Amino acid sequence: MADLKQFAEQLVNLTVKEVNELATILKDEYGIEPAAAAVAVAAGPAAGGADGGAAEEQTEFTVVLKDAGASKLAVVKAVKELTGLGLKEAKDLVDAAPANVKEGVSKDEAEGLKKSLEEAGAVVELK
Repeated sequence: MADLKQFAEQLVNLTVKEVNELATILKDEYGIEPAAAAVAVAAGPAAGGADGGAAEEQTEFTVVLKDAGASKLAVVKAVKELTGLGLKEAKDLVDAAPANVKEGVSKDEAEGLKKSLEEAGAVVELK
């Protein structure tokens, strides 16, 4: 199970160039035509640059821990559980607030992380 989660995270964090290369490999070597997804991902940044991105909905979010709040231990435990970091790494991240907890996540995942961290007592922002 962990391997699939890791694989999914790798896919989510691909750059536009890497997505295009993946689309080419899937098409040439396996006969799979992922054109709709590749075009949507590739067109996103180009269109956003042309009109300032005002009309496009944001698809990738960064979860930023602004402050650990009063219950720092609960926040460290939540960060450890949500990110898969070790205890020391989670504590270091919380101590370094404001700090990015996760980058390039979907809106649903970002909101879930924010809710969990806020329940633990943290102040969280989505960018």
